[in-house]
Amino acid sequence: MAWISRAALAANARAARSEGIRLFSPAVMAADAWGHGADLVAEVLAAEGFSAAGDPGTPAAGAEPPIAQRRAAIAPETLFGLPDARPAQPAMRMTGTVLSVKDLRAGEGVSYGYAYRAPADTRVALVTGGYAQGIVRALGGAVEVAIGARRHPIIGRVAMDVCVVEIRDAAVRRGDGVVFFGDPARGEPSVRDWARVTAMSVMELITTAGLRAVRQVAP
Repeated sequence: MAWISRAALAANARAARSEGIRLFSPAVMAADAWGHGADLVAEVLAAEGFSAAGDPGTPAAGAEPPIAQRRAAIAPETLFGLPDARPAQPAMRMTGTVLSVKDLRAGEGVSYGYAYRAPADTRVALVTGGYAQGIVRALGGAVEVAIGARRHPIIGRVAMDVCVVEIRDAAVRRGDGVVFFGDPARGEPSVRDWARVTAMSVMELITTAGLRAVRQVAP
């Protein structure tokens, strides 16, 4: 699930308004509003009193506002709360669910081709979310997810709709929630870690996740 926070979008827009920004560029609305949902983003911007740069109405597709107006427009990084855009709150939170938990003996492998084999006895969880939902393949063996208050590494290759995480002695059960990335201020993994290991930009990663996962507006 890609949870989109209307409250975070609104808070980020208000923070920009407090600095005198009243416009948005067509770039903000690209790629279904960078995976956050163009309709939702447009509603939030309108509610917070923003206008399209160069036109009080909706700009024509592909229209480019004057340079001076682009500089005075809210940046996508600010609106969506991406890393280093402070003060701002991340508007997207990527989650999954534990499907099953099992023991893994030393030498046993997981996922495609058994590229990962356990060096010692351990426990693993099968988690919803694979490359079809925007969990990029390069994340296997490179990043951690959060289950409860603990972090757990993704191991093996990311599959189409699932991935495997090592939970060791953690009290993890079927149905538990998994956070792939969210708000680092709340102790959640950051999409910045994904950018570091995938050679993709944060904007590319959130767009991929938002367009491929099941998207919901957070309550």
